[in-house]
Amino acid sequence: MSYKALIVEKEGPVAVITLNRPEVGNSFDMTLGLEFDHEIRHVSEDQNVRTVIITGAGKYFSTGTDLSMWTAPERHASEEGDAQNLLPSEDDETFGKGTAVASAIRIRNMPKPVIAAVNGTAAGLGFSVALACDIIIASDRARFSMAFVRRGVAPDTGASFNLPRVVGPQRACELTFTGDTIDAAEAERIGLASRVVPHDKLMTAARELAERIAKNPPLAVGLAKSQLYQGMMETDMLKHMKLEVETMGKLMKTADFIEAASAFMEKREPVFKGE
Repeated sequence: MSYKALIVEKEGPVAVITLNRPEVGNSFDMTLGLEFDHEIRHVSEDQNVRTVIITGAGKYFSTGTDLSMWTAPERHASEEGDAQNLLPSEDDETFGKGTAVASAIRIRNMPKPVIAAVNGTAAGLGFSVALACDIIIASDRARFSMAFVRRGVAPDTGASFNLPRVVGPQRACELTFTGDTIDAAEAERIGLASRVVPHDKLMTAARELAERIAKNPPLAVGLAKSQLYQGMMETDMLKHMKLEVETMGKLMKTADFIEAASAFMEKREPVFKGE
């Protein structure tokens, strides 16, 4: 599908979604919000896609919300109307559907790993989107800022939920209350970024990781993702271990489990079909 504010590329089992409003720092207006949520829904349902990469065009990942939606709303009215056909159906009850809010929920709930390849500044809502992803790989030019308070608002799109779980409560409080910007090296040091790579190697590194993950059985990867996030919320270890046993039982009945065992015994590379 052709979008106004997104570029989507699919190569094998990997989908790359590029936020494409570089002239305004890839900031989110209504059109980008609708298109992004539409494409996240699409890749979540696409059985040919096993991993997803989200990045930004030009110098920025995303500088957040396009404030001109409030200061010059007439500029956005016609384009917003054109994009309304991308809204989810009425039976889709996802909170905030048609916006980046819903996208963050869908990213977390989809049974596919999502990698944020942060190529430049990720601020405000842009930072929230990166935090919703499962893994952040940062260019050495990346910058991160919880800029919300500097705009007179509090964090949204799940940032206040995700950030403390990634960097711990004290660091999350400092980043949130100050709105300070940190560089890629600091992001890696505090565990916000999984790794930092040279800027010109960013997409290569992201693709290599995505392809490595995609070689694994998708049912197992999807349930492992679900378990990890449930485990962060669970306070009863025994209850969570029972969930692990239940999940293991389901996966051991799949064709991919048999293929993994056969490939191991036959000393060959397995081929997983998601069955």
